[in-house]
Amino acid sequence: MTLTDALQSGTHQTTNNCVLHTKPNGFTLIELLVTLTLLSIIALTAMPLAEIASVRVKEYELRQALRQIRTALDQYKAASDAGLIPKAVGESGYPPSLDLLTAPITSTKEAVNLPLIFMRSLPRDPFNIDPTLAAASTWSPRSYVSPVDDPQPGSDVFDIHSQSPKTGLNGLRYDHW
Repeated sequence: MTLTDALQSGTHQTTNNCVLHTKPNGFTLIELLVTLTLLSIIALTAMPLAEIASVRVKEYELRQALRQIRTALDQYKAASDAGLIPKAVGESGYPPSLDLLTAPITSTKEAVNLPLIFMRSLPRDPFNIDPTLAAASTWSPRSYVSPVDDPQPGSDVFDIHSQSPKTGLNGLRYDHW
């Protein structure tokens, strides 16, 4: 091969009229395997962190939903105790269902002309995966007469909890929050 042929092929360089062979552009198989191995190790360590972040978001949503519903239940009870909502003798004053928190309720007092609404919408339990259920059906209600250690539904809704038996990041089961 002459010097002119080597220059035209582009695979050789010249230094002081000498022909030198150069390394072809690109990566070797070993370099690619090392890079893929490092990327897979990084991906494997990032996956659990992403799962924990997803659980933290759901736990935050659960805390917010529980706080909103429990506040609305307390406001309903306070309105019932104040005589704004009709209450029969022997009733606890808590709503008979969660759906009543979002429904307009006509006050028993003539001075209050606007209907009472305690929540705009009822949040869903973020750990309930059944999208066909109504929001109220995603929660487990506890009646006023139900004991704390064995919550049971009844004629009213005193408290609510998640139906999920999973354990949270804090070590407590979600149905005990």
